[in-house]
Amino acid sequence: MLYTRPNALPHARLGVVAAKRFAPRAVTRNTIKRLTRELFRTTGLPPVDCIVRLSRPVNGKDGPATNRALKAALKVELTRLFASQLRRPAPVDAA
Repeated sequence: MLYTRPNALPHARLGVVAAKRFAPRAVTRNTIKRLTRELFRTTGLPPVDCIVRLSRPVNGKDGPATNRALKAALKVELTRLFASQLRRPAPVDAA
C-alpha cells in the first residue's frame, strides 16, 4: 500500500514499513526496503511524503528468503504505485 501527503519541501520523502508478520525473514524485509528505495530514487516524484507498507504476506519461513519472482513482483507493484503519483495533479494552495 502507498500512503501519500503533499509536503512543502522541494523534494519527495519516503518511509518503508516491512512488518515481520508479513515478511518473517530479515533478508526479505531488507530486500523489500532496498528495492523500494531504489525505485523511489529513480522515479522522480513530485514533492510528497510517501509511506510504503506491506498489506499482505510476501513469503514464509519455509521457502527461500528472496528469489527472482519476489523481486519482479515487488518491482511491478512499486512501479505501479509510484506511477500513480506521477499522474496526480499538483495540489493548489488556497490563500
